[in-house]
Amino acid sequence: MSALREVLRRMLFMRRFEEAVIALFERGDFEGHYHVYIGQEATALGALDAIPPTDYMYTTHRNHGHLLARGADPTGLMAEILGKVGGLVGGRGGSYHAAWPEGLVPVTSALVAGNIPQAAGTALAIKRKGTDQLVVCWFGDGAVEEGAFYETMNLSAMWKLPVLYLCENNSVPAPYRAMGQYPSSTHAARSLTDVVAPFGIPGHVVDGTDYEAVRQLVTELAARCRQGDGPQFVEARTSRWPGSYGLWPAQTGGPFDVRWVWEPAGAPEEVREWTASSDPIVLLGQRLAAAGQLDPEGLSQLDQEVKGEVATVVEEALAQEDAPAAQTLAHVFADR
Repeated sequence: MSALREVLRRMLFMRRFEEAVIALFERGDFEGHYHVYIGQEATALGALDAIPPTDYMYTTHRNHGHLLARGADPTGLMAEILGKVGGLVGGRGGSYHAAWPEGLVPVTSALVAGNIPQAAGTALAIKRKGTDQLVVCWFGDGAVEEGAFYETMNLSAMWKLPVLYLCENNSVPAPYRAMGQYPSSTHAARSLTDVVAPFGIPGHVVDGTDYEAVRQLVTELAARCRQGDGPQFVEARTSRWPGSYGLWPAQTGGPFDVRWVWEPAGAPEEVREWTASSDPIVLLGQRLAAAGQLDPEGLSQLDQEVKGEVATVVEEALAQEDAPAAQTLAHVFADR
């Protein structure tokens, strides 16, 4: 159980990091669209704690949480979001395209489903080289509506590629997360696992708010990929921050308050139900409290430490020079 306290601390860091991103944008420190991962922290940590750093990862526009869970330098990530020279890719990628090549995160795709064929291509290279690696490919439920998804599932199944396709269905209401079926307004399938069945790809459902459940499942599926069983598909049912539905991901109800772990009803009305049933920090905090591993004072102190760490990250990132405009087209190849 003590290990889960560290998981809670990491979730808090991810949460406070992204709240800082929102604050920096609202203050005008960077421009352009961005997406936050608030509310999905348990899924990223559970999955990426189950695989070694020698495996590849491809992610999407909602990438901050994945990169932090993978182990990317927080200051480097913040600098990248701000367009600074010390960013993970020199400030050229920004939020949407923040990658970490050294950490085997070659690219981030802002195109819905754009990273799925890329992940399959890397998996094909792994198979031909005969290395004991796999590829983790993240995407949202919207990607399942794209043609590239189905084409890639077909080839992945035919070639038995070592890919773990992790679909974060991040708009599932709490009553449906543990059920086999749920209604959808955008997809005819009753369950997202149905869409991979015709290709013979095993489909699995997991509660994305449960760190241990995600880690256990991914551990099992990673072993199957390595032993040559081919691709695996996971639907992690979770819920993103309620303020993410508009053009800009403003924080409906304001920043997260650790007191909601003990007083979910104290949350603003517009986020109260979500906080009590879907917030992984609240749910894990309540579990640790019930086991006698956490009290209000301890959590408050932990949160203050995390806030201090994030404040240092922001300060160090802001102090860097802006990436020079002359390097905008570096590593870009095109006919002139």
